[in-house]
Amino acid sequence: MQKDSTSNAASAGGRSPGVGASPDPASTSPAPSTPLRPGVEVRVRLIIPQDSISEITRLLHRAYRPQVEMGLKPLAGRQTDDVTADRAANSECYLAVIDDPDARSVGVQRDKIVGVILFEEVERVTFPHFFLRPDVAHFAQFGVDPDLQGLGIGRLLLEKVEQRARENKATELALSMAEPDTNLRAFYEKRGFRFIEFWQWPYTNYRSCILSKALTT
Repeated sequence: MQKDSTSNAASAGGRSPGVGASPDPASTSPAPSTPLRPGVEVRVRLIIPQDSISEITRLLHRAYRPQVEMGLKPLAGRQTDDVTADRAANSECYLAVIDDPDARSVGVQRDKIVGVILFEEVERVTFPHFFLRPDVAHFAQFGVDPDLQGLGIGRLLLEKVEQRARENKATELALSMAEPDTNLRAFYEKRGFRFIEFWQWPYTNYRSCILSKALTT
């Protein structure tokens, strides 16, 4: 599966345990959170068995729709629930969640998924040479609910994978993104990412850019 890592808001053989396994103890550090609006707090946590794979898939399809409307074919914009589940199981899959207001209105406590990112996804394809460096960590399938973009959810998810990269002793955090999406590239460059190389994944109809950010200590 290709791993272009971005919607509007990448990967090599990973070191992650995946769903159902125990991450490194450092990854269980307190989850970052931020107020979304008065009375609503966003939390970032690992996926758990109770989370809805279909909900994640629907969010990704909505988040990647702008690329699809450009004529691009990112995997996250068209993947099935089975693919979503497989990618989550072969990575550290982090979700941004809030209390579901619809469930709360009927007295049920349930998280609503508003963002997702994969850290160190394990793939079955050839990776860019840069991804294979031992000092490089990577993320993929980064998406935020389009109705809630611009409110800091994406920042929290990026901060989480940066934290995990540092805990894994990486000095670079890399991603893959669709070359034609110039707005997305500007989004990453504004956050310190730089161009490394071009890459062609076997599952897309476009060339990808490999970007990376040097991690400061």
